[in-house]
Amino acid sequence: MKIDILTLFPEIALAPLSDSIIQRARGAGLVEVRGHNLRDWSEDKHRRVDDSPCGGGPGMVLQPGTLHAAIMALKKHNTRVILMTPQGAPLKQARVRELSAETHLLIVCGHYEGIDHRIVETLIDEEISIGDYVLTNGALAAAVLCDAVIRLLPGALGDSQSAVEESFSDPNLLEAPCYTRPIDFMGMKVPEVLLSGNHAKIEAWREERALERTRQNRPDLSENA
Repeated sequence: MKIDILTLFPEIALAPLSDSIIQRARGAGLVEVRGHNLRDWSEDKHRRVDDSPCGGGPGMVLQPGTLHAAIMALKKHNTRVILMTPQGAPLKQARVRELSAETHLLIVCGHYEGIDHRIVETLIDEEISIGDYVLTNGALAAAVLCDAVIRLLPGALGDSQSAVEESFSDPNLLEAPCYTRPIDFMGMKVPEVLLSGNHAKIEAWREERALERTRQNRPDLSENA
């Protein structure tokens, strides 16, 4: 897989992808991730890429000319072009799995008040949001999307089951609590059922605790769990 990130701050987008599992996946050749500075396609002598919004209002909007030139330069025949924006569809694990099967992702980062909507209408395949909040720029959101996608690539995780047995493998269920040694920590003990060796009972316990955790932390999901 190849991932290109188009942003005003490529260093911010790439920094979280330079360690741990994601860096190992990159080093093993499972994925190629490149960051591109949008200003490199600006024809303004000051490398300006934005202007005030038509109709008035605060902030600045990324201009269509620079965005069009950059996207067309990076886009291939098999590219999926994604815009990271608070106005996008919420990112779900099911969509992450679908994107992990793509050959080439071009992630466009929203900045300031957003991008000229003519680019959205003509060159963007889908808009994605990582949550109902606003960040200073879309580079961090792009890094989140990259992390979620790359860890699902075959060979990225040490144990292939890790991507199967986790929260949102079932879209309506969080993962059950987990424990490790020592068995007794400051008077708090690992639940006995996890030490029993009875796999049927352990599985039943995990299902029950997963439902309990979902009801407590994500009541919006619990009705379907």
